[in-house]
Amino acid sequence: MESRLQDLVQHRGLLMMIFVLGIGGTFQNGFHISVMNSPSVFIKRFINNTWIYRYQSPVEDNTLMIIWSFIVSIYAIGALFASLGAGYLISKYGKKRCQLCICVIPLVAAVLAGCSSFAKSFELILIARFLYGINAGIGFSLHSQYAGEIASKKLRGFTNTSISIFVTSGKMVGQIFGLREILGTESVWPVLVSLSGFWSLIQLCTLPFFPESPSYLLMKGDKEGCLRALKQLWGDGDYQTVINEMSKEQAARSGRKSLTVLQLLRDPSHRWQLYALIALTVALQLCGVNWIYFYASDVFRSAGFHNTQIPYLTIGVGICEATSVILCSLVVDRFGRRVFLLGGYTVMVLALGLITITISFQAHATWLPYFSVFLLFLFVLSFGSGPGATTMTVLVEIFSQISRTAALVLVGSIHWLQLFILGMAFPFIQAAIGHFCFLIFLVIIAACGIYLYFFLPETKGKSWLETKEDFDKYSCRRQNMVEISETLPDIYVISSKL
Repeated sequence: MESRLQDLVQHRGLLMMIFVLGIGGTFQNGFHISVMNSPSVFIKRFINNTWIYRYQSPVEDNTLMIIWSFIVSIYAIGALFASLGAGYLISKYGKKRCQLCICVIPLVAAVLAGCSSFAKSFELILIARFLYGINAGIGFSLHSQYAGEIASKKLRGFTNTSISIFVTSGKMVGQIFGLREILGTESVWPVLVSLSGFWSLIQLCTLPFFPESPSYLLMKGDKEGCLRALKQLWGDGDYQTVINEMSKEQAARSGRKSLTVLQLLRDPSHRWQLYALIALTVALQLCGVNWIYFYASDVFRSAGFHNTQIPYLTIGVGICEATSVILCSLVVDRFGRRVFLLGGYTVMVLALGLITITISFQAHATWLPYFSVFLLFLFVLSFGSGPGATTMTVLVEIFSQISRTAALVLVGSIHWLQLFILGMAFPFIQAAIGHFCFLIFLVIIAACGIYLYFFLPETKGKSWLETKEDFDKYSCRRQNMVEISETLPDIYVISSKL
Protein backbone atom coordinates (compact mmCIF):
# COMPACT_ATOMS: atom_id res chain seq x y z
CA MET A 1 0.00 0.00 0.00
CA GLU A 2 2.89 2.36 0.80
CA SER A 3 4.44 1.78 -2.63
CA ARG A 4 1.05 2.44 -4.24
CA LEU A 5 0.79 5.77 -2.40
CA GLN A 6 4.30 6.67 -3.55
CA ASP A 7 3.30 5.90 -7.14
CA LEU A 8 0.22 8.11 -6.79
CA VAL A 9 2.30 10.99 -5.40
CA GLN A 10 4.84 10.69 -8.22
CA HIS A 11 2.02 10.59 -10.77
CA ARG A 12 0.14 13.56 -9.28
CA GLY A 13 -0.01 15.19 -12.72
CA LEU A 14 -1.79 12.08 -13.95
CA LEU A 15 -4.25 12.25 -11.03
CA MET A 16 -5.09 15.88 -11.80
CA MET A 17 -5.55 15.00 -15.45
CA ILE A 18 -7.89 12.14 -14.50
CA PHE A 19 -9.98 14.52 -12.38
CA VAL A 20 -10.29 17.04 -15.20
CA LEU A 21 -11.22 14.28 -17.65
CA GLY A 22 -13.72 12.70 -15.28
CA ILE A 23 -15.58 15.85 -14.22
CA GLY A 24 -16.59 16.51 -17.82
CA GLY A 25 -16.68 12.88 -18.92
CA THR A 26 -18.25 9.89 -17.21
CA PHE A 27 -19.14 11.96 -14.12
CA GLN A 28 -21.78 13.65 -16.27
CA ASN A 29 -23.19 10.25 -17.20
CA GLY A 30 -23.62 9.18 -13.58
CA PHE A 31 -25.02 12.57 -12.62
CA HIS A 32 -27.75 12.44 -15.28
CA ILE A 33 -28.71 8.88 -14.36
CA SER A 34 -29.66 9.91 -10.81
CA VAL A 35 -30.45 13.63 -10.98
CA MET A 36 -33.94 13.15 -12.47
CA ASN A 37 -35.18 10.92 -9.64
CA SER A 38 -35.63 13.60 -6.97
CA PRO A 39 -37.42 16.32 -9.02
CA SER A 40 -39.57 13.81 -10.95
CA VAL A 41 -42.71 14.71 -8.96
CA PHE A 42 -42.17 18.44 -9.54
CA ILE A 43 -41.37 18.04 -13.25
CA LYS A 44 -44.47 15.90 -13.80
CA ARG A 45 -46.52 18.56 -12.00
CA PHE A 46 -44.89 21.21 -14.20
CA ILE A 47 -45.82 19.21 -17.33
CA ASN A 48 -49.42 18.93 -16.12
CA ASN A 49 -49.63 22.65 -15.29
CA THR A 50 -48.17 23.53 -18.69
CA TRP A 51 -50.72 21.25 -20.35
CA ILE A 52 -53.57 22.95 -18.47
CA TYR A 53 -52.17 26.38 -19.41
CA ARG A 54 -52.17 25.41 -23.09
CA TYR A 55 -55.23 23.19 -23.44
CA GLN A 56 -57.36 24.08 -20.36
CA SER A 57 -57.45 20.44 -19.23
CA PRO A 58 -55.07 18.19 -17.29
CA VAL A 59 -52.87 15.72 -19.13
CA GLU A 60 -53.96 12.06 -19.13
CA ASP A 61 -51.96 9.64 -17.02
CA ASN A 62 -50.76 7.53 -19.96
CA THR A 63 -49.71 10.64 -21.88
CA LEU A 64 -47.87 11.95 -18.83
CA MET A 65 -46.03 8.63 -18.42
CA ILE A 66 -44.98 8.66 -22.08
CA ILE A 67 -43.78 12.28 -21.91
CA TRP A 68 -41.85 11.59 -18.71
CA SER A 69 -40.30 8.40 -20.10
CA PHE A 70 -39.25 10.31 -23.20
CA ILE A 71 -37.68 13.11 -21.13
CA VAL A 72 -35.65 10.51 -19.24
CA SER A 73 -34.75 8.42 -22.30
CA ILE A 74 -34.00 11.10 -24.89
CA TYR A 75 -30.73 11.61 -23.02
CA ALA A 76 -29.67 8.16 -24.23
CA ILE A 77 -30.78 8.96 -27.80
CA GLY A 78 -28.53 12.03 -27.88
CA ALA A 79 -25.66 9.98 -26.47
CA LEU A 80 -26.26 7.22 -29.04
CA PHE A 81 -26.10 9.62 -31.99
CA ALA A 82 -23.01 11.30 -30.55
CA SER A 83 -21.19 8.04 -29.90
CA LEU A 84 -21.68 6.99 -33.54
CA GLY A 85 -19.79 10.09 -34.70
CA ALA A 86 -17.30 10.22 -31.83
CA GLY A 87 -14.75 7.98 -33.53
CA TYR A 88 -14.50 10.19 -36.62
CA LEU A 89 -14.23 13.40 -34.58
CA ILE A 90 -11.58 12.00 -32.24
CA SER A 91 -9.46 10.59 -35.07
CA LYS A 92 -9.64 13.81 -37.09
CA TYR A 93 -9.26 16.50 -34.42
CA GLY A 94 -7.63 14.75 -31.47
CA LYS A 95 -8.96 14.01 -28.02
CA LYS A 96 -8.07 17.25 -26.26
CA ARG A 97 -9.53 19.50 -28.94
CA CYS A 98 -12.76 17.48 -29.09
CA GLN A 99 -13.12 17.57 -25.30
CA LEU A 100 -12.72 21.34 -25.23
CA CYS A 101 -15.32 21.81 -27.98
CA ILE A 102 -18.00 19.63 -26.40
CA CYS A 103 -17.69 21.52 -23.09
CA VAL A 104 -19.84 24.23 -24.68
CA ILE A 105 -22.79 21.86 -25.23
CA PRO A 106 -23.75 21.40 -21.53
CA LEU A 107 -23.51 25.16 -21.02
CA VAL A 108 -26.16 25.71 -23.70
CA ALA A 109 -28.26 22.84 -22.33
CA ALA A 110 -28.05 24.27 -18.80
CA VAL A 111 -29.45 27.61 -19.98
CA LEU A 112 -32.36 25.88 -21.75
CA ALA A 113 -33.20 23.67 -18.76
CA GLY A 114 -32.96 26.61 -16.37
CA CYS A 115 -35.35 28.71 -18.47
CA SER A 116 -37.95 25.95 -18.97
CA SER A 117 -40.03 26.88 -15.92
CA PHE A 118 -40.17 30.59 -16.77
CA ALA A 119 -40.95 29.84 -20.43
CA LYS A 120 -43.67 27.33 -19.44
CA SER A 121 -42.17 24.83 -21.88
CA PHE A 122 -41.28 21.27 -20.91
CA GLU A 123 -39.96 20.89 -24.48
CA LEU A 124 -36.91 22.89 -23.38
CA ILE A 125 -36.13 20.12 -20.88
CA LEU A 126 -36.38 17.60 -23.72
CA ILE A 127 -33.92 19.61 -25.84
CA ALA A 128 -31.59 20.10 -22.87
CA ARG A 129 -31.60 16.38 -22.07
CA PHE A 130 -30.83 15.59 -25.72
CA LEU A 131 -27.87 18.01 -25.66
CA TYR A 132 -26.65 16.57 -22.36
CA GLY A 133 -26.76 13.18 -24.06
CA ILE A 134 -24.62 14.40 -26.97
CA ASN A 135 -22.02 15.64 -24.50
CA ALA A 136 -22.14 12.37 -22.55
CA GLY A 137 -21.86 10.20 -25.68
CA ILE A 138 -18.69 11.90 -26.93
CA GLY A 139 -17.34 12.45 -23.41
CA PHE A 140 -17.70 8.75 -22.59
CA SER A 141 -15.52 7.75 -25.56
CA LEU A 142 -13.02 10.55 -24.91
CA HIS A 143 -12.61 9.75 -21.22
CA SER A 144 -12.21 6.03 -21.90
CA GLN A 145 -9.57 6.48 -24.60
CA TYR A 146 -7.73 9.37 -22.95
CA ALA A 147 -7.49 7.52 -19.62
CA GLY A 148 -6.23 4.37 -21.33
CA GLU A 149 -3.51 6.22 -23.23
CA ILE A 150 -2.09 8.40 -20.44
CA ALA A 151 -1.79 5.59 -17.87
CA SER A 152 1.53 4.10 -16.84
CA LYS A 153 1.74 0.30 -16.66
CA LYS A 154 1.91 0.48 -12.84
CA LEU A 155 -1.33 2.46 -12.58
CA ARG A 156 -3.13 1.32 -15.70
CA GLY A 157 -5.81 -0.56 -13.78
CA PHE A 158 -6.36 2.37 -11.40
CA THR A 159 -6.48 4.90 -14.24
CA ASN A 160 -8.96 2.90 -16.31
CA THR A 161 -11.05 2.22 -13.21
CA SER A 162 -11.42 6.00 -12.81
CA ILE A 163 -14.05 5.77 -15.55
CA SER A 164 -16.27 3.82 -13.16
CA ILE A 165 -15.26 5.94 -10.17
CA PHE A 166 -16.61 9.07 -11.83
CA VAL A 167 -19.82 7.35 -12.96
CA THR A 168 -20.62 6.26 -9.40
CA SER A 169 -19.49 9.62 -7.99
CA GLY A 170 -21.82 11.37 -10.44
CA LYS A 171 -24.72 9.21 -9.26
CA MET A 172 -23.93 10.01 -5.65
CA VAL A 173 -23.61 13.78 -6.26
CA GLY A 174 -26.91 13.76 -8.18
CA GLN A 175 -28.61 12.10 -5.21
CA ILE A 176 -27.06 14.51 -2.69
CA PHE A 177 -27.96 17.67 -4.60
CA GLY A 178 -31.46 16.25 -5.10
CA LEU A 179 -32.14 16.29 -1.37
CA ARG A 180 -35.00 18.53 -0.29
CA GLU A 181 -32.60 20.48 1.93
CA ILE A 182 -30.43 21.41 -1.07
CA LEU A 183 -32.01 21.63 -4.56
CA GLY A 184 -34.78 19.03 -4.46
CA THR A 185 -37.68 21.45 -4.03
CA GLU A 186 -40.38 22.71 -6.36
CA SER A 187 -38.95 26.21 -6.50
CA VAL A 188 -35.34 25.40 -7.42
CA TRP A 189 -35.51 22.13 -9.40
CA PRO A 190 -34.57 24.02 -12.62
CA VAL A 191 -31.23 24.83 -10.97
CA LEU A 192 -30.75 21.13 -10.20
CA VAL A 193 -31.26 20.02 -13.82
CA SER A 194 -28.98 22.87 -14.98
CA LEU A 195 -26.11 21.97 -12.68
CA SER A 196 -24.33 19.96 -15.36
CA GLY A 197 -23.18 23.19 -16.96
CA PHE A 198 -21.10 23.96 -13.87
CA TRP A 199 -19.13 20.70 -14.17
CA SER A 200 -18.37 21.44 -17.83
CA LEU A 201 -17.25 24.96 -16.95
CA ILE A 202 -14.67 23.50 -14.55
CA GLN A 203 -13.29 21.29 -17.31
CA LEU A 204 -13.31 24.09 -19.87
CA CYS A 205 -11.17 26.28 -17.59
CA THR A 206 -8.63 23.60 -16.59
CA LEU A 207 -8.17 21.24 -19.55
CA PRO A 208 -6.05 23.67 -21.67
CA PHE A 209 -3.23 23.32 -19.12
CA PHE A 210 -2.86 19.56 -19.77
CA PRO A 211 -1.23 17.78 -22.73
CA GLU A 212 -2.53 15.48 -25.42
CA SER A 213 -1.97 11.78 -24.77
CA PRO A 214 1.71 10.76 -25.20
CA SER A 215 0.91 7.94 -27.64
CA TYR A 216 -1.11 10.33 -29.83
CA LEU A 217 1.78 12.82 -29.93
CA LEU A 218 4.24 10.05 -30.82
CA MET A 219 1.91 8.82 -33.57
CA LYS A 220 1.95 12.36 -35.00
CA GLY A 221 5.78 12.29 -34.98
CA ASP A 222 6.22 14.69 -32.04
CA LYS A 223 8.71 12.70 -29.95
CA GLU A 224 9.74 15.72 -27.85
CA GLY A 225 6.11 16.56 -27.13
CA CYS A 226 5.54 12.94 -26.12
CA LEU A 227 8.45 13.12 -23.65
CA ARG A 228 7.18 16.42 -22.19
CA ALA A 229 3.70 14.95 -21.77
CA LEU A 230 5.11 11.89 -19.99
CA LYS A 231 7.07 14.06 -17.56
CA GLN A 232 4.08 16.31 -16.88
CA LEU A 233 1.81 13.34 -16.20
CA TRP A 234 4.18 10.81 -14.60
CA GLY A 235 6.81 13.06 -12.99
CA ASP A 236 10.52 13.27 -13.76
CA GLY A 237 12.23 10.11 -14.94
CA ASP A 238 13.82 8.26 -17.84
CA TYR A 239 11.01 7.26 -20.18
CA GLN A 240 13.03 6.09 -23.16
CA THR A 241 11.95 2.48 -22.55
CA VAL A 242 8.30 3.57 -22.50
CA ILE A 243 8.73 5.51 -25.74
CA ASN A 244 10.43 2.48 -27.32
CA GLU A 245 7.48 0.27 -26.33
CA MET A 246 5.05 2.80 -27.83
CA SER A 247 7.15 2.91 -31.01
CA LYS A 248 7.19 -0.89 -31.16
CA GLU A 249 3.41 -1.07 -30.91
CA GLN A 250 3.02 1.65 -33.52
CA ALA A 251 5.49 -0.17 -35.81
CA ALA A 252 3.34 -3.29 -35.52
CA ARG A 253 0.44 -1.35 -36.98
CA SER A 254 2.47 0.90 -39.31
CA GLY A 255 0.68 1.72 -42.51
CA ARG A 256 -2.69 0.95 -40.96
CA LYS A 257 -5.20 3.67 -40.22
CA SER A 258 -7.60 3.60 -37.32
CA LEU A 259 -10.37 1.10 -37.96
CA THR A 260 -13.95 2.17 -38.46
CA VAL A 261 -16.75 0.33 -36.69
CA LEU A 262 -17.63 -1.62 -39.84
CA GLN A 263 -13.99 -2.54 -40.43
CA LEU A 264 -13.68 -3.71 -36.83
CA LEU A 265 -16.80 -5.85 -37.14
CA ARG A 266 -15.46 -7.44 -40.33
CA ASP A 267 -11.92 -8.00 -39.04
CA PRO A 268 -11.52 -11.70 -38.12
CA SER A 269 -8.47 -10.96 -35.95
CA HIS A 270 -10.69 -9.07 -33.48
CA ARG A 271 -13.53 -11.61 -33.41
CA TRP A 272 -12.96 -12.91 -29.87
CA GLN A 273 -12.39 -9.40 -28.51
CA LEU A 274 -15.73 -8.35 -30.01
CA TYR A 275 -17.49 -11.29 -28.40
CA ALA A 276 -16.01 -10.25 -25.05
CA LEU A 277 -17.01 -6.62 -25.70
CA ILE A 278 -20.65 -7.57 -26.28
CA ALA A 279 -20.80 -9.78 -23.18
CA LEU A 280 -19.13 -7.17 -20.96
CA THR A 281 -21.28 -4.28 -22.20
CA VAL A 282 -24.57 -6.17 -22.01
CA ALA A 283 -23.80 -7.43 -18.50
CA LEU A 284 -22.84 -3.93 -17.33
CA GLN A 285 -26.03 -2.21 -18.45
CA LEU A 286 -28.52 -5.08 -18.04
CA CYS A 287 -27.34 -6.17 -14.60
CA GLY A 288 -30.16 -4.17 -12.97
CA VAL A 289 -28.08 -1.89 -10.75
CA ASN A 290 -29.91 1.27 -11.85
CA TRP A 291 -33.25 -0.40 -11.19
CA ILE A 292 -32.14 -1.55 -7.74
CA TYR A 293 -32.19 2.16 -6.86
CA PHE A 294 -35.78 2.28 -8.16
CA TYR A 295 -36.81 -0.48 -5.72
CA ALA A 296 -34.64 0.78 -2.85
CA SER A 297 -37.39 3.04 -1.48
CA ASP A 298 -39.90 0.17 -1.32
CA VAL A 299 -37.36 -2.12 0.35
CA PHE A 300 -36.48 0.49 2.98
CA ARG A 301 -40.14 1.34 3.55
CA SER A 302 -41.06 -2.31 4.11
CA ALA A 303 -38.22 -2.57 6.64
CA GLY A 304 -39.91 0.12 8.74
CA PHE A 305 -37.86 3.18 7.83
CA HIS A 306 -39.71 6.50 7.76
CA ASN A 307 -40.21 8.32 4.46
CA THR A 308 -38.00 11.19 5.63
CA GLN A 309 -35.12 8.74 6.20
CA ILE A 310 -35.36 6.94 2.86
CA PRO A 311 -33.57 9.59 0.71
CA TYR A 312 -30.57 9.44 3.04
CA LEU A 313 -30.55 5.64 2.95
CA THR A 314 -30.61 5.76 -0.85
CA ILE A 315 -27.62 8.10 -0.74
CA GLY A 316 -26.00 5.53 1.54
CA VAL A 317 -26.44 2.96 -1.24
CA GLY A 318 -24.75 5.36 -3.67
CA ILE A 319 -21.88 5.98 -1.24
CA CYS A 320 -21.54 2.21 -0.82
CA GLU A 321 -21.22 1.76 -4.58
CA ALA A 322 -18.70 4.61 -4.96
CA THR A 323 -16.59 3.36 -2.03
CA SER A 324 -16.44 -0.18 -3.40
CA VAL A 325 -15.32 1.09 -6.82
CA ILE A 326 -12.57 3.23 -5.26
CA LEU A 327 -11.32 0.37 -3.06
CA CYS A 328 -11.29 -1.99 -6.04
CA SER A 329 -9.29 0.53 -8.08
CA LEU A 330 -6.55 0.50 -5.44
CA VAL A 331 -6.05 -3.29 -5.56
CA VAL A 332 -7.10 -4.26 -9.09
CA ASP A 333 -3.50 -4.06 -10.33
CA ARG A 334 -2.44 -6.54 -7.66
CA PHE A 335 -5.11 -9.23 -7.95
CA GLY A 336 -6.11 -8.88 -11.59
CA ARG A 337 -9.34 -8.15 -13.43
CA ARG A 338 -10.95 -11.60 -13.71
CA VAL A 339 -11.12 -12.16 -9.94
CA PHE A 340 -13.20 -9.04 -9.33
CA LEU A 341 -15.23 -9.33 -12.53
CA LEU A 342 -16.31 -12.96 -12.20
CA GLY A 343 -16.61 -12.80 -8.42
CA GLY A 344 -18.90 -9.79 -8.76
CA TYR A 345 -21.12 -11.59 -11.28
CA THR A 346 -21.44 -14.59 -8.96
CA VAL A 347 -22.49 -12.58 -5.91
CA MET A 348 -24.86 -10.41 -7.98
CA VAL A 349 -26.67 -13.48 -9.34
CA LEU A 350 -27.12 -14.86 -5.83
CA ALA A 351 -28.26 -11.49 -4.46
CA LEU A 352 -30.83 -10.93 -7.23
CA GLY A 353 -32.29 -14.39 -6.75
CA LEU A 354 -32.58 -13.95 -3.00
CA ILE A 355 -33.98 -10.40 -3.31
CA THR A 356 -36.76 -11.73 -5.55
CA ILE A 357 -37.59 -14.39 -2.96
CA THR A 358 -37.46 -12.08 0.08
CA ILE A 359 -39.65 -9.41 -1.54
CA SER A 360 -42.17 -12.10 -2.51
CA PHE A 361 -42.44 -13.53 1.02
CA GLN A 362 -41.57 -10.53 3.21
CA ALA A 363 -45.13 -10.41 4.59
CA HIS A 364 -44.67 -13.88 6.10
CA ALA A 365 -41.68 -13.12 8.33
CA THR A 366 -40.67 -9.95 10.17
CA TRP A 367 -36.95 -10.46 9.50
CA LEU A 368 -37.23 -10.78 5.70
CA PRO A 369 -37.49 -7.01 5.00
CA TYR A 370 -34.22 -6.44 6.89
CA PHE A 371 -32.61 -9.28 4.96
CA SER A 372 -33.78 -7.57 1.75
CA VAL A 373 -31.96 -4.40 2.83
CA PHE A 374 -28.79 -6.44 3.45
CA LEU A 375 -29.08 -8.09 0.02
CA LEU A 376 -29.60 -4.72 -1.64
CA PHE A 377 -26.36 -3.38 -0.16
CA LEU A 378 -24.59 -6.66 -0.99
CA PHE A 379 -25.67 -6.42 -4.63
CA VAL A 380 -24.45 -2.83 -4.94
CA LEU A 381 -21.15 -3.69 -3.22
CA SER A 382 -20.53 -6.64 -5.53
CA PHE A 383 -21.39 -4.54 -8.57
CA GLY A 384 -19.09 -1.69 -7.52
CA SER A 385 -16.13 -3.94 -6.70
CA GLY A 386 -16.76 -6.22 -9.69
CA PRO A 387 -18.11 -5.28 -13.13
CA GLY A 388 -18.72 -1.67 -12.13
CA ALA A 389 -15.00 -1.11 -11.50
CA THR A 390 -13.33 -3.46 -13.98
CA THR A 391 -15.48 -3.61 -17.12
CA MET A 392 -14.15 -0.46 -18.77
CA THR A 393 -10.61 -1.34 -17.68
CA VAL A 394 -10.82 -4.64 -19.56
CA LEU A 395 -12.50 -3.07 -22.60
CA VAL A 396 -9.72 -0.50 -22.96
CA GLU A 397 -6.96 -3.09 -22.52
CA ILE A 398 -8.12 -5.72 -25.03
CA PHE A 399 -7.99 -3.39 -28.04
CA SER A 400 -5.03 -1.68 -29.72
CA GLN A 401 -4.93 2.04 -30.42
CA ILE A 402 -6.04 1.64 -34.05
CA SER A 403 -9.09 -0.41 -33.01
CA ARG A 404 -9.80 1.18 -29.62
CA THR A 405 -11.69 4.17 -30.99
CA ALA A 406 -14.06 1.98 -33.02
CA ALA A 407 -14.42 -0.47 -30.12
CA LEU A 408 -15.40 2.27 -27.69
CA VAL A 409 -17.83 3.73 -30.23
CA LEU A 410 -19.40 0.27 -30.38
CA VAL A 411 -19.45 0.04 -26.57
CA GLY A 412 -21.10 3.45 -26.34
CA SER A 413 -23.68 2.58 -29.00
CA ILE A 414 -24.68 -0.65 -27.25
CA HIS A 415 -24.67 1.07 -23.86
CA TRP A 416 -26.86 4.02 -24.88
CA LEU A 417 -29.24 1.90 -26.94
CA GLN A 418 -29.82 -0.37 -23.95
CA LEU A 419 -30.30 2.64 -21.67
CA PHE A 420 -32.92 4.13 -24.00
CA ILE A 421 -34.84 0.85 -24.37
CA LEU A 422 -34.79 0.23 -20.62
CA GLY A 423 -35.78 3.81 -19.84
CA MET A 424 -38.81 3.55 -22.13
CA ALA A 425 -39.80 -0.04 -21.35
CA PHE A 426 -38.96 -0.52 -17.67
CA PRO A 427 -41.94 1.42 -16.22
CA PHE A 428 -44.29 -0.82 -18.23
CA ILE A 429 -42.34 -4.03 -17.42
CA GLN A 430 -42.32 -3.13 -13.73
CA ALA A 431 -46.07 -2.44 -13.81
CA ALA A 432 -46.66 -5.83 -15.47
CA ILE A 433 -44.45 -8.23 -13.47
CA GLY A 434 -43.27 -6.17 -10.49
CA HIS A 435 -40.13 -7.28 -8.70
CA PHE A 436 -39.89 -10.45 -10.83
CA CYS A 437 -38.15 -8.24 -13.40
CA PHE A 438 -34.97 -8.97 -11.41
CA LEU A 439 -35.06 -12.53 -12.76
CA ILE A 440 -34.49 -11.12 -16.26
CA PHE A 441 -31.34 -9.38 -15.05
CA LEU A 442 -30.26 -12.54 -13.22
CA VAL A 443 -30.37 -14.66 -16.39
CA ILE A 444 -28.43 -12.04 -18.38
CA ILE A 445 -25.67 -11.74 -15.77
CA ALA A 446 -25.35 -15.52 -15.44
CA ALA A 447 -25.12 -16.07 -19.21
CA CYS A 448 -22.52 -13.33 -19.73
CA GLY A 449 -20.52 -14.42 -16.68
CA ILE A 450 -20.31 -18.05 -17.87
CA TYR A 451 -19.13 -16.95 -21.32
CA LEU A 452 -16.47 -14.60 -19.92
CA TYR A 453 -15.22 -17.28 -17.52
CA PHE A 454 -14.19 -19.41 -20.50
CA PHE A 455 -13.27 -16.78 -23.11
CA LEU A 456 -11.79 -13.73 -21.36
CA PRO A 457 -8.04 -13.82 -20.57
CA GLU A 458 -6.41 -11.91 -17.73
CA THR A 459 -5.06 -8.51 -18.88
CA LYS A 460 -3.21 -7.45 -15.73
CA GLY A 461 0.33 -6.23 -16.45
CA LYS A 462 0.17 -7.24 -20.11
CA SER A 463 0.76 -5.20 -23.23
CA TRP A 464 -1.83 -5.23 -25.97
CA LEU A 465 0.31 -7.62 -28.04
CA GLU A 466 0.43 -10.12 -25.16
CA THR A 467 -3.33 -9.88 -24.67
CA LYS A 468 -3.87 -10.42 -28.40
CA GLU A 469 -1.80 -13.60 -28.23
CA ASP A 470 -4.08 -14.88 -25.47
CA PHE A 471 -7.16 -14.22 -27.60
CA ASP A 472 -5.49 -15.87 -30.61
CA LYS A 473 -5.24 -19.08 -28.58
CA TYR A 474 -9.04 -19.33 -28.65
CA SER A 475 -8.95 -19.19 -32.46
CA CYS A 476 -6.19 -21.82 -32.55
CA ARG A 477 -8.16 -24.03 -30.15
CA ARG A 478 -11.24 -23.83 -32.36
CA GLN A 479 -9.18 -24.41 -35.52
CA ASN A 480 -7.56 -27.49 -33.98
CA MET A 481 -10.98 -28.88 -33.06
CA VAL A 482 -12.14 -28.42 -36.66
CA GLU A 483 -9.00 -30.11 -38.02
CA ILE A 484 -9.44 -33.06 -35.64
CA SER A 485 -13.07 -33.49 -36.66
CA GLU A 486 -12.06 -33.45 -40.34
CA THR A 487 -9.42 -36.18 -39.83
CA LEU A 488 -11.80 -38.56 -38.05
CA PRO A 489 -12.77 -41.52 -40.25
CA ASP A 490 -16.28 -41.64 -41.62
CA ILE A 491 -18.54 -44.01 -39.70
CA TYR A 492 -21.21 -45.79 -41.66
CA VAL A 493 -24.24 -47.14 -39.89
CA ILE A 494 -26.03 -50.01 -41.60
CA SER A 495 -29.53 -50.79 -40.37
CA SER A 496 -32.71 -52.33 -41.57
CA LYS A 497 -35.92 -50.43 -42.15
CA LEU A 498 -37.03 -51.48 -38.68
